[in-house]
Amino acid sequence: VQLVESGGGLVQAGRSLRLSCVASGYHYRTYNMAWFRQSPGKEREGVAVDEADGTVTYADAVKGRFTISRTATNDVDLQMDSLKPEDTAMYYCAASSIFIDPWAKLVQGAWQYWGQGTQVNVSS
Repeated sequence: VQLVESGGGLVQAGRSLRLSCVASGYHYRTYNMAWFRQSPGKEREGVAVDEADGTVTYADAVKGRFTISRTATNDVDLQMDSLKPEDTAMYYCAASSIFIDPWAKLVQGAWQYWGQGTQVNVSS
């Protein structure tokens, strides 16, 4: 199982970025997929989840601004609009083949596989 993220960069507050995660090594449409982020000195936190059954969940901090989606080519994208300086973090793609309790969807420990991350910096 491999996950490779791309699309990070430096952007001004209020602008948009689109992250992409290319999944390989398994039939990813049967897996739950997610995006997490981690800032220096903070724990890794869940941002958005797209479950295999189509259920989508967002962290309160990004609701209405971020959109997770799967593409036809094994990608899981994260469209980030109206970016804020507090969105600055390393963003990671995650995958899991097992059931995740609803309370654990945005918890790092519930996920099996991880990418290496892509850095997003939002300037004020």
